Amino acid sequence: MRAGRWMSLGLATGAGLLGAAGLAGIYFGLVSWAESAEHAWQQFQQDWLYVVPILVGFGFQVALYATLRWRLFLPHAAPGAGGALTGASGGTSAAAMVACCAHHLTDVLPVLGLTAATAFLAEYRQLFMLVGLATTVAGSLYMLRVLRKERSFMTARSAEAAQAVPA
Repeated sequence: MRAGRWMSLGLATGAGLLGAAGLAGIYFGLVSWAESAEHAWQQFQQDWLYVVPILVGFGFQVALYATLRWRLFLPHAAPGAGGALTGASGGTSAAAMVACCAHHLTDVLPVLGLTAATAFLAEYRQLFMLVGLATTVAGSLYMLRVLRKERSFMTARSAEAAQAVPA
């Protein structure tokens, strides 16, 4: 693998790790703020089968988004590699995060005096986490599809440009 590809892989991986760490920080911060750090850890231990895949999936999605946004998928020798790239995957990422963290509203709503909403969200907490995970998977699949299309388009464009250059 060329040095440029290692750098691209490092950038995408770093972005993914930061995204997962940020989401974990929101998770632990919100639960700790509403209850206590001990409760946050107990909640994580109880829900780790949902939380860990959501964190990993979100990190993967952030890495894909970084790859698309920073155009890390391009061959480094591709002529004419500039241009606009769709940012629709950013909306998918945001939707996944909202769906993922919606069940934590149950921790904050009592502070705001919304106990009826708290009871409803607490009842369906696992469903919200499953929806968050499903949204993350769907967003990742979408971004993989966009990435594959962009990569094949730019590879074809690069090949056309190479043929057009006189020898």
